[in-house]
Amino acid sequence: MRNYAYIVVMSRVARMLVAAALLSAFFLVEVTTALAIGSIALLADAGHILTDVVAAFMGLTAVTLARRGSAASRRTYGWHRAEVFTAVANAALLIGVAGFIGYEAIRRLDDAPAIPGVPMVAVALAGLATNAVVALLLRSHASQSLAVKGAYLEVVADMVGSIGVLIAGLVTATTHWPYADMVVAVVVALWVVPRAVALAGGALRILSETSPRHIDVEELRAALAAVDGVTDVHDLHVWTLAPGKDMATAHLTSRGDSARVLDDARAVLAGRGLAHATVQVEQTSACSAGC
Repeated sequence: MRNYAYIVVMSRVARMLVAAALLSAFFLVEVTTALAIGSIALLADAGHILTDVVAAFMGLTAVTLARRGSAASRRTYGWHRAEVFTAVANAALLIGVAGFIGYEAIRRLDDAPAIPGVPMVAVALAGLATNAVVALLLRSHASQSLAVKGAYLEVVADMVGSIGVLIAGLVTATTHWPYADMVVAVVVALWVVPRAVALAGGALRILSETSPRHIDVEELRAALAAVDGVTDVHDLHVWTLAPGKDMATAHLTSRGDSARVLDDARAVLAGRGLAHATVQVEQTSACSAGC
């Protein structure tokens, strides 16, 4: 059984490595072509591809860390939050790219340069092919790993950008309309910004140890207080260590059987997705004297 689990994890690592390599190679191709022909639509899509690259490496990091486990001494949680810091940096970079694209599009309004359409079409088709291959690589493991699922969804979403660049290339090649490149660039940039903001917001919620959105802390407090024998709930804390890994601690005062109260409290927490929880049960003084 352990050998099977090891094989599954290594299969995920191999797929994430191949996905990261393919996306990185295409990112370099797209950036080089964008700079060579002066296409800001390609540059905007390259910024979105960068999201895929980072997502793939984040997924690879998460899968690798899950296999290695936590560090023993100074980092008792290991490197679980490495992907969170990466997400913040990636979001900041994407917002910067989107801002540059918007500035460049406004600057070109009065004098739009002639952009060759054929290279745009070729790169867009290559991008669709790359994303399709990477999506097929990750799809089978996307339902088994949140990290892989995140990378998979990023790749699927990036196909929208490649289709936009393809349309701009076709319009430019057939009509020679100089603004097609700018229009698609702005659309792709506007498509990226909300995703970058959401990415940064989610990461900052984790770093600030804000309770997960799907956990109603007051409802959880009430559910714990309703456990038979519990007289008080205090020092209740709920936070996210890393995406998909929610944590909780709680101190309960009880006048009943501590072992039973502990089991019931853990069941309440597990039922809300908080399997990683530390519960301390304290007996009331009256019970301590008479039990």
